[in-house]
Amino acid sequence: MSRGWWETFQTEGIPRVPVGDWIDDGINYLQTEFGTAFDAIADGLEFILLYLQHGLSAIPPILFIIIFVLIAWYIVDKKVALFTALGLYLIYNMGLWGPTMQTLAMVGTAVLLCIIIGVPLGILAAKNQTAERIITPILDFMQTLPAFVYLLPAIFFFGLGVVPAVIATLIFAMPPIIRLTKLGIQQVPEELRELGKSFGSTFSQMLIKIELPLARSTIMAGINQCIMLSLSMVVIASMIGARGLGGEVWRGIQRLDIGTGFEAGLAIVIVAIILDRITQNLGNSQEE
Repeated sequence: MSRGWWETFQTEGIPRVPVGDWIDDGINYLQTEFGTAFDAIADGLEFILLYLQHGLSAIPPILFIIIFVLIAWYIVDKKVALFTALGLYLIYNMGLWGPTMQTLAMVGTAVLLCIIIGVPLGILAAKNQTAERIITPILDFMQTLPAFVYLLPAIFFFGLGVVPAVIATLIFAMPPIIRLTKLGIQQVPEELRELGKSFGSTFSQMLIKIELPLARSTIMAGINQCIMLSLSMVVIASMIGARGLGGEVWRGIQRLDIGTGFEAGLAIVIVAIILDRITQNLGNSQEE
């Protein structure tokens, strides 16, 4: 006589849901079917990274410092300009100028890709309710998933090095741009939209001449958050072969060299403060 469902449940329990197996099968399928595309993406990103890194490294450190000081003075004020001068000179004095340029190249590439992908997705979510219902839970998932988990598929698809680090940083830092772009577009007063329609504005004219300019400060806040999240990933990304300041911190951890790790961490903080102040005030000045 066969056992009933209750006896089976008591002896075997609830069957295990093979979520991990499904994920492995999906990744293997993507790698098999689209491996060539992933290789092309990796080559393109590596070219952009090397081009940007070499371009930044070609600028003499003193000239680079002067340029950033002038930018900080023009956009923010003299206090931030003074901090920029002292902070960047301290980085140069500590012998971390090369790793800093590598970090800026990686963060710059990730933020540029976030803007290219995130702003259109934010506009789509603001304009289409179906897209918003699809995008919002994906963003919730992206923001709640631990940062270390992003490294696993990035390694599998792109190997070790700076390219998977940029991909992981891109996924980790993109949600704020999408959310704040959507919020900025949705906060445009309806009266201004009606005014644009009364003058016969097309969809693109309405977007470019009315909605995006009014949402610019909110979008800049999203870019600011994207930069900060990207900088927070540089140490984690160093675990899969990314160099730069994160690599120096990771080297200090491996060797129990507190001084080296602290110097690199201090350089990351200096860069983060400078970029934060500049992008924050850039958005505020545009709002005014």
